Amino acid sequence: MGNRITELFNIEYPLIQAGMIWNSGWRLAAAVSNAGGLGLLGAGSMYPEILREHIVKCKKATNKPFGVNVPMLYPDIDKIIDIIIEEGVKIVFTSAGNPKTYTSKLKENGITVVHVVSSVKFALKAQDAGVDAIVAEGFEAGGHNGREETTTFTLIPMVKEQLTVPLIAAGGIATGRGMLAAMILGADGVQIGSRFVASEEASSHRAFKQMVVDAKEGDTQLTLKELAPVRMLKNKFFESVIQLYTTNPTKEDLIKHLGRARAKRGMFEGDLEDGELEIGQIAGLIHDIKPAAEIVKEIISEFEKTKLDMANL
Repeated sequence: MGNRITELFNIEYPLIQAGMIWNSGWRLAAAVSNAGGLGLLGAGSMYPEILREHIVKCKKATNKPFGVNVPMLYPDIDKIIDIIIEEGVKIVFTSAGNPKTYTSKLKENGITVVHVVSSVKFALKAQDAGVDAIVAEGFEAGGHNGREETTTFTLIPMVKEQLTVPLIAAGGIATGRGMLAAMILGADGVQIGSRFVASEEASSHRAFKQMVVDAKEGDTQLTLKELAPVRMLKNKFFESVIQLYTTNPTKEDLIKHLGRARAKRGMFEGDLEDGELEIGQIAGLIHDIKPAAEIVKEIISEFEKTKLDMANL
């Protein structure tokens, strides 16, 4: 299944596992890479030295390419970039910040750089910054999201129309059919997050994984747009946020209510009531927890079968 993405990353399938906070540790990244995709570590929930440990363990667990996702809104970014370079990581995905900040430094050190965007405007800025590929992520995606509220179905062809570098689609993709649809719309590959939350290797709490599996259509919502828009499962904490909005809160009120380590409490520690449970709309299509390699195999198998079915229409 060779194309621009498989060639860029030297992988078998144009399928990337998103580097999600509190989910994407070395076990998950290595499992996906070993299965033919590209596994990413989620640096957003790791202190610099913890990230170093995960990189070292990932290198021992796979001889295939893997990368690190670096959300630039978190502290210690300079240290994280230095560790990535020191440890010889060859692929970095950046998000939630200006791609110009680190792209040159990373590329000078032989690193392939991909930036995550949610609009055509920022896709073009990332391309101008010299990135090697772009992830365009639709409004359906879990976790921190774009303010534009553009869905994947509309975003991908609009970005594709103006981009020359390879394009990776993200947001609302969890199946082979979804992967094929994204590629028909113009993507060269896909980045999948939520489906890999419900994997055996994801570092998140089992109770959170089960809540993802149990989720139905409409069980997630985007909120906290005044801070950084985030899609999460509706739980007691989410309802308290909605209640707070009825009082016309200030930005400071929202920050105070959110508090510290809310996402860790929910996704990593398993507090399903008062934690922040970040997941995408596609959770309604996820029905089981299984090994990451099986998920990859299932997606690619369905992709190939659906492609044949479409050819026979």
